[in-house]
Amino acid sequence: MKPIVWTLFLLIFAFTLHADSHSLMLQKGEKVAQLLCDYPKLKAIHFDSADEAKEKILSQKLCKPLDRRKLDAVALWLASSKKSTPLQEHFDIPKDAKCPICGMFVAKYPRWAALMQDSKGHQLWFDGVKDMMKYYFRHKDEKFDPIRVLDFYTLRPVDAHKAWFVIGSNVYGPMGEELIPFRTREDAQTFMKEHFGKKIVRFDEIREAWLY
Repeated sequence: MKPIVWTLFLLIFAFTLHADSHSLMLQKGEKVAQLLCDYPKLKAIHFDSADEAKEKILSQKLCKPLDRRKLDAVALWLASSKKSTPLQEHFDIPKDAKCPICGMFVAKYPRWAALMQDSKGHQLWFDGVKDMMKYYFRHKDEKFDPIRVLDFYTLRPVDAHKAWFVIGSNVYGPMGEELIPFRTREDAQTFMKEHFGKKIVRFDEIREAWLY
């Protein structure tokens, strides 16, 4: 057999083995999901990668304790069976969307918009992060996913759990003082210096008392 033909044969053989292994992994993941996980809640989560799916499985305790291989299998199956929910390039704000806190039409203030989705799939639009967080704290028993805010500089949606927020700056939103979101800590630091911000925090560090 000629060398080039032999090389092609080996490549095809290796690819076939990989495909079979991948298929078995997916089957294992689905079986584990059905037997050891909260299947409906698992299928409802939003994620941007298999790694993020694993993080949410663990943080939201969607499965019984799994070893690494089973967790990898479930995350791989989930990513393959359901397309992840990528971050959009912009918000498509419904014209009739009203902030449930203040009643303002959110589309009038697109650069300040924030979005949460509840466990029933209902989208909730807000005219600023501050009002969004008020709603979030008032409904502590609800699971919101995804939660999106707009990066102040680029106006592109950011996963709120990964964003950096500047508090106490001289930049005001539709409802006065705001929590200004950024994709990176570096941008948040630059903004804080230029606009006299008091503090930079992550999503889980925001306190309800700061909103009033």
